[in-house]
Amino acid sequence: MATLKELRDERLRKLEELKELGVNPYPATAHRTHLAGDILGAFEESEGKQVVVAGRIKSIRKFGKLAFVVVRDRTGEIQFFWRAQDTAVDYGASELGIGDIRLLDVGDFVEGYGPVIKTQTGEVSVDLQTLRLLSKSLRPLPTEQDGFTNKEERMRRRYVDTNVNQTVMERYMRRSHFWQATRDFLLTNEFLEVNVPVLEAVPGGADANPFVTHMDALDQDFYLRISHELPLKRLLVAGYEKVFDIGPRFRNENYSDEHLPEHVAMEWYWAYADWNEGMDLTERLVRTVADKTWGTRSFKLLNGHEVDLGTDDTHWPRLSFPKLILDKYGVDIFNTSLEEVQPILKEHKIELEKFDNLPRCIDKLWKKIRVELSGPAFLVDIPTFLQPLAKTQPNSPHLTEQFNLILGGTEACKAYSELNDPLDQYSRFLEQQRMRDAGDVEAQMMDIDYVEALEYGMPPACGFGYSERLFWMLEGVTAREGVPFPQLRHEIDETTKTLYPELYR
Repeated sequence: MATLKELRDERLRKLEELKELGVNPYPATAHRTHLAGDILGAFEESEGKQVVVAGRIKSIRKFGKLAFVVVRDRTGEIQFFWRAQDTAVDYGASELGIGDIRLLDVGDFVEGYGPVIKTQTGEVSVDLQTLRLLSKSLRPLPTEQDGFTNKEERMRRRYVDTNVNQTVMERYMRRSHFWQATRDFLLTNEFLEVNVPVLEAVPGGADANPFVTHMDALDQDFYLRISHELPLKRLLVAGYEKVFDIGPRFRNENYSDEHLPEHVAMEWYWAYADWNEGMDLTERLVRTVADKTWGTRSFKLLNGHEVDLGTDDTHWPRLSFPKLILDKYGVDIFNTSLEEVQPILKEHKIELEKFDNLPRCIDKLWKKIRVELSGPAFLVDIPTFLQPLAKTQPNSPHLTEQFNLILGGTEACKAYSELNDPLDQYSRFLEQQRMRDAGDVEAQMMDIDYVEALEYGMPPACGFGYSERLFWMLEGVTAREGVPFPQLRHEIDETTKTLYPELYR
């Protein structure tokens, strides 16, 4: 079997021969008029019509003075029916004749001009009158049968993976539909999309370790945002009433099947609404996005959980955080101590870290319960000590007006009635800062500018957010399979070093 270098060298030889013929192997202009899928789906309307179809060559077969070239575009595959002709070939326009077919390879991009016909075997085709080369490929695409299944190789060369594996190509199309459906739903419900900064002087809105960078112009360190929350809530102070943003956020944490350090997320904030209205909107949002992305509301997740999002006239159940902990472990989370909880963690084989405090330990007990819950359901009655940014319940100040969407053993979304009392917010930031000073790197930093913004007045509001983890869950894939280009350790393989000796001597 020929090596990659030998195959590439052969294509380089063909490239030089094309240039000697006067062919520009990489012209700037294409003239496509029709998509393959449109022709195949409406042959009666297309039959006899002159079309120009462009795409990547998937296969080439030549039989004497006949050739069959199959090309693929984003809508499907179609055949070029190529016969020898007496007409001149305009190499200067990047045209090729059937006699030049030896200079083409699977993987090249071409366009074909001619009428739509059906061959004697009944295959819809373009009766080729002119073929132009649009881009000469120098590396052959592997096939799944060739063994292009190595997970890391597929992630490093996702542009190859999507060509080889149609299911992967379709996945990222659904990912785009997922975010478009999210955006469309919010715009339809009169939310305003506002892009907020990625670089922040103080990261906030979540418990996470941030990435740090340096801005030379200000000679100051900044943080890549861990959440969209605080800038969007400043917009409520500014007078906007329904705002959202969709974009990347960054959390300097380890990879897992459910988490990536960089991922896309959405957050919305709604003035004059509370958490009950937020739950109603969330049910409608998630169901609408599922309908438009997958066309179903029933899913079997990668972890084995089965989820049904239900009908529009039903509501998801509500589960009380303190009651779940009490029923499972016999722990009253408001009347216990770290010393009492630590043995329970050990008994249930839950890892205890050096800097764990009581709130962290209570949260770990909850996460042990969470994995058994399929949902959908809303987790409510979340204690104030676990959420420094949410309003407390009027008759139970130790509980917040927060709800988390439980789906497939995890928390897919989080929302709450926003805290708009500047003095209360300042007090909670101080407590978070004490936890941070004690070694909790994920505790939130003091953001005095945000406190000052609240002092100008922010209306009562509900805020909500989900990340593309919701997409990964319903799609049934791991986090790194769920994004086109996951971060990997930067490496140069030996084949690449061989192919570019000027760089790697």
